[in-house]
Amino acid sequence: MSIAIRRALWGGAVIALVGSASAYAQDAAPTQDTTTTAQAQEPAAAPAAQATGEKTTTLETVSVLGSRTKPRTAAESAVPIDILGGEEFHNQPSVDLMDKMRTLVPAFNVSTIPIDDAASLVRPANLRGLPPDNTLILVNGKRRHRAAVITFLGHGVSDGAQGPDISVFPSMAIEQVEVLRDGAAAQYGSDAIAGVINFGLKRLDHGGSVEAFAGEYYEGDGATQQYGAQLGMPLTSNGFATLTAEWRSADPTSRSIQRDDAAADAAAGYPGVRNPAQVWGSPQVHEDMKFVANFGISGESFDFYGFGNYAKRDVEGGFYYRDPTARAGVFSNDGGNTLLIGDLNTANAVTCPTIALRDGSGNLIPYSVVGAAVAALPAECFTFLSQFPGGFTPQFGGRMEDSSLVLGVKGVWGDGWHWDISGSRGENKINFYMLNTINASLGPDQPGDNEFAPGGNTQTETNFNFDIARDFDTGFTSGPLGVAMGVEWRREEFEIRAGDYASYAIGPLVSQGFSLGSNGFNGFNPRTAGSHSRDNWAAYIDVEAPFTDQFTLAAAVRHEDFEDFGGTTNWKLTGRYDFTDAFALRGALSTGFRAPTPGQANAEQVTTSFINGALRDTAVLSPNNAIAQFYGAEPLTPEESKNASLGLVWNSGGWLVTADAYQIKTEDRIALSAFFTVSDADRAALVAAGHPEAASISEVQFFVNDFDTTTSGLDLVTSYDSDHFGGKTTYSVAANWNRTEVDDFTPGIITPVRIKKLEESLPRTKGYFSVNHQREVFHANARVNYYGSFFEDHLDDGSLPIYEDSAVTVDAEIGWKFASGLYVDVGAQNLFDKVPNESPYAGIAGAQYPSHTPYGFNGGFYYARVGYKF
Repeated sequence: MSIAIRRALWGGAVIALVGSASAYAQDAAPTQDTTTTAQAQEPAAAPAAQATGEKTTTLETVSVLGSRTKPRTAAESAVPIDILGGEEFHNQPSVDLMDKMRTLVPAFNVSTIPIDDAASLVRPANLRGLPPDNTLILVNGKRRHRAAVITFLGHGVSDGAQGPDISVFPSMAIEQVEVLRDGAAAQYGSDAIAGVINFGLKRLDHGGSVEAFAGEYYEGDGATQQYGAQLGMPLTSNGFATLTAEWRSADPTSRSIQRDDAAADAAAGYPGVRNPAQVWGSPQVHEDMKFVANFGISGESFDFYGFGNYAKRDVEGGFYYRDPTARAGVFSNDGGNTLLIGDLNTANAVTCPTIALRDGSGNLIPYSVVGAAVAALPAECFTFLSQFPGGFTPQFGGRMEDSSLVLGVKGVWGDGWHWDISGSRGENKINFYMLNTINASLGPDQPGDNEFAPGGNTQTETNFNFDIARDFDTGFTSGPLGVAMGVEWRREEFEIRAGDYASYAIGPLVSQGFSLGSNGFNGFNPRTAGSHSRDNWAAYIDVEAPFTDQFTLAAAVRHEDFEDFGGTTNWKLTGRYDFTDAFALRGALSTGFRAPTPGQANAEQVTTSFINGALRDTAVLSPNNAIAQFYGAEPLTPEESKNASLGLVWNSGGWLVTADAYQIKTEDRIALSAFFTVSDADRAALVAAGHPEAASISEVQFFVNDFDTTTSGLDLVTSYDSDHFGGKTTYSVAANWNRTEVDDFTPGIITPVRIKKLEESLPRTKGYFSVNHQREVFHANARVNYYGSFFEDHLDDGSLPIYEDSAVTVDAEIGWKFASGLYVDVGAQNLFDKVPNESPYAGIAGAQYPSHTPYGFNGGFYYARVGYKF
């Protein structure tokens, strides 16, 4: 269909817009070739002149990233970009956007998070081996707000990170995903150290689709169902409104065996010990609802646009089992030798007796003996063994709400000055809950049903942008000199909401050794609660010019000033040389930064960690907290980076090959420190100084700028189009080699095990080979995925190392798309049910497999999808 490119600013990035209102419709928009991550579509039909009088051209699938002049295909870009078509992206068997990205982008990693506190609600993802908040997320070219979750438990690489939650978008709403795998802080601002991911939303003014998806793991659990609908409508005679909704639920999975201690308890006759006592698997997802609206109106002198989303979900997963013969602060405080017994009335002369749990050889005394002694206790002598003779396993969950709205106006001034003014507001809110747990310090006075509301967090961000751009004829370049500049103001706010009283209460038994707060995840107390905000402003200029028909050079400079720690200036230089029409060399040098978030600077949480073979209450504290400063914490400063890349492009005869080497040097990385043990003397001094929460804290850690790293690697993306097997067949290979080395650190702040996790917990090699065949109404896809070996400190305990082998998995799908609009797909992810080697430490906590396996540990998943486009 005839269409024209009109250059216009969209959130600081120039994107391709079509020249008439009807082109907002799906059948008029360019469609992505869905066979490969970097394959541009076939050119559209030769365009006719439009009423705008602008030069017309054919339009391929293009990216808005990496350049502020005209959009480019992946093969034309001066920096490495993956372009994922919306249909290819949506049709992946995973229903979570994180897992779709992991499948299609080798440099992107995310794992199943079974028991990692709030990280199980918003899973941390890593691009090029860096933390999730080192990747900037855009939607339609606009900065996306962060999630309210701070990843306190992030398996080394992601510890302490606070990144956006991209899983709140229905994949049906996505027209295209672009992944810029290069440092871009000078162009887009804070966080763009590893790269930038932009989600482009569909623009329909008529038609739509409905769809149903169902799947289940080979093991017979994790049943998932998802329903989606999309509707395109005209908005006046020159606009569109596209509405997309999706609803999903997913049952939990379990890849667990019975814990050794739970089995020993059951063998000793302790009643009510569950089997398995602790579940390792994907959490249960209740009512995951997502809604996205994208709309715009094209006027005579300016265009109005807007988009927004609303999403909510409830995610619930397991925690560590509380052994009735060992759990400190609840059942025993001497390693399980005797039962922890509290005196509810210390004013009289009654002395509570001692009850042994183990004999002189360390063997469990039968429950018949222990239970009889408990039953004979005086009325004022209290033990939780009466209520939980088989122990208990807390359930942790969170109810999340996410919303955003972006509104903007763009147009053209005078002689070709393109301008864009926009404002946005985004909020991510999470309320935590705990089930089947206790506040041990309250003794028998527990909330009904042992349910606690520990409070929650809210992340709110407000942005205003003003961008302008113009091409200048200089006379000394082979094409126009493109100049773009703009200013931005942003406000970030992180709120901590106090929990219900029982979740943080310091009860009367705390002085007798019982732990305070909701066990497993303490509630936020009123002293911790509050809002913390920061303003910053930025200004940038970006220039690009083709100095010859073969050589293009671009440069960008950006200055940002932050209210809390001052300003930073960053730059980027990018070049590309086309030796022939088929072969080009490209490269970039840049500096970057990431500002610490208000959440990282102020958030605090008491949780439970597995340390040296036992569960211990640990406190993650703000570096501004007096307890943290007691152990050496200092105010946070920005991370700084230097990024270099060099690549080549070959695009000829149906072949597209891109290979890009890169190096990212990051200084003063922000992360969580090592644990500092709170000694009895320290505890007494801290409590006396007015910090009563120190009474039951065993370990302390805090956010710190401490270590420097060098990340280097190579990205390879290759595709070949053919007419094999009587239809269009595309072969694709994509791979990433990535290595991170810790260059400098402070011993005692960053431990050797933490260094090993930073360097080896993600596979250094990851890639896939795929074949996509399309013939008439039938299509078939097959993908072979490769994951390199990795290291896991099981249960975050350095004394439990796992060195897992490399693995190969296979995905396959067949489907039919009929002229009526009906389509059907059936397939399997991990077709041959590949799982990692069983953990050698499975008996300690019941995890059958390494819990951070990069391809997951649930095994094969089969599915079916049926839909109708109208």
